[in-house]
Amino acid sequence: MTQSPSNVVIVGGGLAGAKTAEALRAQGYDGAVTLFGAEKQLPYERPPLSKGYLAGKDAFEDAIVHPAEWYEQNSVDLRTGVEVVAVRPKTSQLELADGSRVDYGTLVLATGSEPRRLPIPGADTALTLRTREDSDAIRATFGEGKRLVIVGAGWIGLEVAAAARDKGTEVTILESAELPLLGVLGREMGTVFADLHREHGVDLRLGASIASITADGVQLDGGTTIGADAVVLGVGVRPRIELAASAELATDNGVLVDASLRTSNPSIFAVGDIANHDHPVLGQRVRVEHWATALNQPAAVAAALTGDDSGYRELPYFFSDQYELGMEYIGHAAAGSYARVLVRGDLPGREFVAFWLDTEDRILAAMNVNVWDVVDEIKPLIADRTRIDADKLADPSTPFSDVAAR
Repeated sequence: MTQSPSNVVIVGGGLAGAKTAEALRAQGYDGAVTLFGAEKQLPYERPPLSKGYLAGKDAFEDAIVHPAEWYEQNSVDLRTGVEVVAVRPKTSQLELADGSRVDYGTLVLATGSEPRRLPIPGADTALTLRTREDSDAIRATFGEGKRLVIVGAGWIGLEVAAAARDKGTEVTILESAELPLLGVLGREMGTVFADLHREHGVDLRLGASIASITADGVQLDGGTTIGADAVVLGVGVRPRIELAASAELATDNGVLVDASLRTSNPSIFAVGDIANHDHPVLGQRVRVEHWATALNQPAAVAAALTGDDSGYRELPYFFSDQYELGMEYIGHAAAGSYARVLVRGDLPGREFVAFWLDTEDRILAAMNVNVWDVVDEIKPLIADRTRIDADKLADPSTPFSDVAAR
């Protein structure tokens, strides 16, 4: 068994950081654990910021990972409102914003991501969504007679649009691509979300090219101005890898980690949004900016630190709620990696499961829309690379256990 480190320091006060502390204690690690969070809040989950909390349906306290007393009861030294500015691996130390230094035996980076800004005039005046304060500021723009322009038709942009429309806000979405979510879901499923938002009164403008953001709204190339009381940028995020860079870790679209989330420095791990993971089931590197990754990867880190180096094997998973549409996505089907999309169920009625298939009719990913309790049945078909009978897969009356090709 691998000898456990004398102390573990976790940098990042979000879900991944808090779950790493929890997993260490749950798996029997009894050394010192310190958790640094730059925000002053207790560690919290971020999905509610664009879903229930943004819509005013859920209390912020529901998003808190653990109450304050949990950290004391489990001997976790939680330090909120403290920024770590550098990692010094030669001395196994962290440098804090106040100039002080902290020793570590093993370091876990859970620094997450931050919203991207467009390189156009006025972009710094637009709202973005990452923190509780961001969500509060965006919710304050909602209401009858208010006009909101959202730049970007990705998950964040669409969820903000749904919440805003539910409050009677006039919403315009500007997207440079031909369809929402085109790079993630492809043309067939991107059309589903375009139709959904237009049916709910969103002015969805595709192929849009933005020149600037002004006090009056957004100016497009060509001179057209779309008036707005507020503008939200939802054009993706970038992984926060500055600390990894200061530690001279290998990076490429995030921090490169092995199956067990270990970086190029064996004393440093990375989890969550920043982890570009060598996935042992998918057989390729993936970096997933979603809640389930932050929730589940920490257990693999804790296992590695307490002697089990079997690695993180969970398939990528995410979910979204927009108006009356709820969906879950499992697996990984990058643009260009699949041959076709097969639909099982009622596509026009938005009650279906979509499957991304490769050239050998193996399922790469699946998305269930308003169809529930099927993810656990689909997971093995993806993980085992099962060749399926397409006719059976498309037939809702055929159990998933019977869709394998014979």
